[in-house]
Amino acid sequence: MRLLLVEDTPDLARAVQEFLRGEGHAVDHAATLDEAGAAMAVAEYACVILDLGLPDGSGLTLLRNRRGAGDRTPVLIATARDQISDRIAGLDAGADDYVVKPFDLRELSARIRAHARRGQGAPANRLAVAGLEVDRAGAKVWRAGEELRLTAREWSLFEALLGARGRILSKPALEEALYAFDDTIEGNAVEVYVSRLRQKLGPGVIETRRGLGYMIA
Repeated sequence: MRLLLVEDTPDLARAVQEFLRGEGHAVDHAATLDEAGAAMAVAEYACVILDLGLPDGSGLTLLRNRRGAGDRTPVLIATARDQISDRIAGLDAGADDYVVKPFDLRELSARIRAHARRGQGAPANRLAVAGLEVDRAGAKVWRAGEELRLTAREWSLFEALLGARGRILSKPALEEALYAFDDTIEGNAVEVYVSRLRQKLGPGVIETRRGLGYMIA
């Protein structure tokens, strides 16, 4: 998934980025409201992790502006402010969830996955797709009871296609789901990962629509 982390504490931002990237996510980082607004204007995110106390203002300002513009991207507030009034203000501004620092990175990741699924209109963890059993929360896939081992990047591409089931995703759309702004993208990366997935998942799972992109029916 493509995620946006809005956090001005360098050490914390680095730790969160490294953990989430280790799970196969593409993570962009913004340290200010201006940077976050610029990122959200040009990229589509599965979820935004938003700090409130930023150098150029409150994260609630960004949240209210995005919701007022009709942006329904899931937003998870992660802040040191633990007063009930702060939580209420965040939720009233349009946040989907709230975690208080210090937080467990595994819990943060689980919350991100849950809200991203809901944002895609597919809240269920367990799915049956083309003869496969899929656990989206655990990032696991089985065929006939045998677990299929996917790399983090292979899972990310598969998950993007799962979230868009029945719709075609173009190569640029898949690249955006897989790579952050500072990642180097090889020209044939999507084709390579699709080929690897087909070898592991079996034929008929990922369809190619020539000139348009890929899809899971």
